[in-house]
Amino acid sequence: MASSAALLAAFAGLAPAVSTAPAHAQSGAAAALSRQSFVAAAVRRSGPAVVTIDTERTVVASGGGGAAALLNDPFFRQFFGLPSAGMPPSQRTERGQGSGVIIQADGLVLTNAHVVERSDRVTVGLQGGQRFEARVVGADPVTDLAVLRLSGSGPWAVAPLGNSDALQVGDWAIAVGNPFGLDNTVTLGIVSSLNRNAGKLGITDKRLDLIQTDAAINPGNSGGPLLNADGEVVGINTLVRSGPGAGLGFAIPINRARSIVGQLLATGRASHPMIGVALGPLPQPNPLGLNAGVLVASVQPGGPADRAGLRQGDVVIAAAGRSIDTPSQLVASVEAAGVGRMLDLRVNRRGQVQSVQVVPVEMSIPLRR
Repeated sequence: MASSAALLAAFAGLAPAVSTAPAHAQSGAAAALSRQSFVAAAVRRSGPAVVTIDTERTVVASGGGGAAALLNDPFFRQFFGLPSAGMPPSQRTERGQGSGVIIQADGLVLTNAHVVERSDRVTVGLQGGQRFEARVVGADPVTDLAVLRLSGSGPWAVAPLGNSDALQVGDWAIAVGNPFGLDNTVTLGIVSSLNRNAGKLGITDKRLDLIQTDAAINPGNSGGPLLNADGEVVGINTLVRSGPGAGLGFAIPINRARSIVGQLLATGRASHPMIGVALGPLPQPNPLGLNAGVLVASVQPGGPADRAGLRQGDVVIAAAGRSIDTPSQLVASVEAAGVGRMLDLRVNRRGQVQSVQVVPVEMSIPLRR
């Protein structure tokens, strides 16, 4: 058996180096580190640019209700021989509230279109308590994005924009906004999923692939930023799931917002090319033995796809020379082609690969037979 002295010598050789700093200094540094939070640092970077948006709009309703409405009905008055007369329409002011974020030093604010929809007056509140009038530069209901311009001269705090394409599931997600009128509320979660199609959430009038997060997003958070761990804006909070699945929040990727903002600043509106098809994922397995592609679930009569010869049951395997694996990829290819520009599709129809040239049109243009 080794002697006690030998054992002590062996252990002494393995012992870690000991800091010469005073014990109270080490404990103070550790305490400071424990109090610091990457969330606090992220919010310090972008939080001053998060704003409250108050809206007002006038709603005009026909005068009276109940018996008064009946007496005001022209057919009722004619039947009973009453002189034509009407009560003047009544007016009321509806108020709403949401959030937004300043994205340019000249006072440009990004928010949701539904926050400022049909508003007669928009007022923006800053963190310091100052309030400024704002005008709507442009709004796009298809992507639920709107751009406002502050009336003051600044200077304005600006939030840095990140790269939403770099997000990964599991990344930190920080939601900042003013839910229920509670200013500067911060919630923390993770990116739960990416490219969540709005159609799967029952939202059929939007063209969006959303960031899903479990960071709490409540009424009033709409239009506020979703930040990454570095405090960069990677999304614009837009909705929260209620009922079954409650607690799931969704944000518009900031890269998508960048494109829409550019169009709204240039023309006041955004363009949305379409080819007139309903798409679905390719079932696995499938009779064609395909591992990738997008199924054409239906074709709108008179639409560009119909005129180009695309048929229900076709499988789109490539667009503009690039492989297509998901419906969102095909939508992105259509938007990249733009209105009036030919888009080449490679289609598998009952095992035969064909080329189909389709020309997208603007969503608002009526289809021709």
